[in-house]
Amino acid sequence: MLTHQLNESGIQVMKKIAKSLDGLRMNATETAENGVVGEDTIFLFKESGQFVSAEYSGGRVVQGYLVGVRTESALIFRYCQFDSDGNLDGGESSCEIEVTGSGGLKVIESFEWASRTGSGKNVLEEIRSID
Repeated sequence: MLTHQLNESGIQVMKKIAKSLDGLRMNATETAENGVVGEDTIFLFKESGQFVSAEYSGGRVVQGYLVGVRTESALIFRYCQFDSDGNLDGGESSCEIEVTGSGGLKVIESFEWASRTGSGKNVLEEIRSID
């Protein structure tokens, strides 16, 4: 989706704004070495106003939840998850949301564990249905 905005010089520019995350299914296409999510981890997002949440599971993640806020093309959230090794972990993330060339959404997540040491980057991409 494109929108017109004025930049700091008062010149009108077009800016790409990501569509709603509500109802989207995503999976990790790139995963940090110390991360737990993977290609088999499916995220189901809900979005209402600035509020965003998701439930996720699959691969090494038995069950996970995230909750946060969105402003245009940014997302900040906290997450907690239980993995197949019996670990209950959590942390916080800040993300950029982009529209891909095919019109799908991509979330570029920078995370930091709160329950253990480490940080990293994951990339989640919309799972597009084949019509």
